[in-house]
Amino acid sequence: MEAGHTHRAAMPSGSAAGRHKRALVSALALAVPFMAVEVIGSLWTGSLALLADAAHMLTDAGGLALALFAIRFAERPATPQNTYGYVRMEVLSALTNAVVLLLLTTYILYEAYQRFLNPPEILGAPMLGVAVVGLAVNLISMKLLSAGSSESLNVKGAYFEVLSDMLGSLGVIIAAVIVMFTGWPLADPIIGAGIGLFIIPRTWILLKQAVHILMEGTPPNVDIALLERKLVEIAGVTAVHDLHVWTITSGIDAMSCHLVVTDMAQARAVLLAASSAMKNEFRITHATIQIEDQPLQEAEGELKL
Repeated sequence: MEAGHTHRAAMPSGSAAGRHKRALVSALALAVPFMAVEVIGSLWTGSLALLADAAHMLTDAGGLALALFAIRFAERPATPQNTYGYVRMEVLSALTNAVVLLLLTTYILYEAYQRFLNPPEILGAPMLGVAVVGLAVNLISMKLLSAGSSESLNVKGAYFEVLSDMLGSLGVIIAAVIVMFTGWPLADPIIGAGIGLFIIPRTWILLKQAVHILMEGTPPNVDIALLERKLVEIAGVTAVHDLHVWTITSGIDAMSCHLVVTDMAQARAVLLAASSAMKNEFRITHATIQIEDQPLQEAEGELKL
């Protein structure tokens, strides 16, 4: 019995993150030197909020470096041992970023608790100066990464880190102003804890997205019920089975399925129609579709028993 089987398109030559590599390099070049400035500033002023911001900046630098490392791996060609190449490195990088950021937030919250018990002396004026410079650096980095954040999970992770750091800089500015004009030292650990708490929901979302991809879950932009209905509506198709849709990495979705047809002579037309629907209606460019008739489907079912 004859069956039709096709790969609609070859793997794309570049991932979504790869198209924004220059922005990542520029953001990393801004993050590394200012991270050192914030560490020195936190030691000088005694500010936990500034230390929290410096820690987030450290995570920014690490996340950007991981993103670039992942992109370099993703650009490597596929091999017999890794038939998809190394594009999944971007998802692993985003997962690492999320885990590190959650651990870092835990530390900041613990340190804030310690400072509530024993508030240290804070130098407000230099703390304010460092925070203002940090705000400018983060705004520039956000501008650089904004376009890529909507296309790549990897760049999105880096963007979230810079976003949290920007808000952290605003928090440090507020804390510094309060300390300068009121002398109230608890403003610093309160703001520091707030910086840590703010990023948790966004980091959790990023973590879930990365895990969802690694578990080969259905992409959120694909309605699997609608997709199956579109396939069944193709002339000559009587059933769909073994339907799977998953994300290889950001911007690269894949699908595989078996289509049961009434007449194998229609295999070519059905295959072309199904491939076109996947590309044009669901933006799935890597589709593997097997065409079979009812006897072949029954034979496959017996083999699975």
